[in-house]
Parts: sequence; C-alpha cells; structure tokens
Amino acid sequence: MFVKIYGRAGCPFCVRAKNLAEELKNTASDFDYQYTDINEAGMTKDDLSVLAGKTVTTVPQIFIDEKHIGGCTDFEALMGKGGSWFSKLFS
Repeated sequence: MFVKIYGRAGCPFCVRAKNLAEELKNTASDFDYQYTDINEAGMTKDDLSVLAGKTVTTVPQIFIDEKHIGGCTDFEALMGKGGSWFSKLFS
C-alpha cells in the first residue's frame, strides 16, 4: 500500500496524518508513504482539486494507491484499529 499525503507547514492535521503514516511504515511491511509540502512544491489547492477530481479546500489531502480518500480524519478512520485498511495491513 502506498499513501501520498499533500499538506503544508503549520497544519496540525497534516502533522497527525504524517505521524500516523510514519507509525504504519514502521509496523507494517507492505506500507509506505510520501509527504509533499504543497508550498515547497509550488502547488495550490486548485492543483490538489485536479488530482482529487473534485474541489478541495483543506489540507491534508490523502491518496491511497492513487485513490483520493479525503483528509486526516478520513485517513485515521480507514487506518485506525478496526478500520477497513488496518485489517489489510495486519492480516
């Protein structure tokens, strides 16, 4: 499983998403992630909207295996214990 997180500096939800991804990377053998700071990459929320296929107004925006899943709370729900992706990682 490969996760892409698009965020920005100073965003607490971006930090939470990145920390969860780092924890999963350290505990699941088939998990990896990439974090992109949209400001450093010269990206805008309009660029993220194109990637997501819909208008987005917040960060982080997170993709699992190229599929847009939403923001931090969506990621936490999917990856937390009992979440649909958690069981795939640790089965």
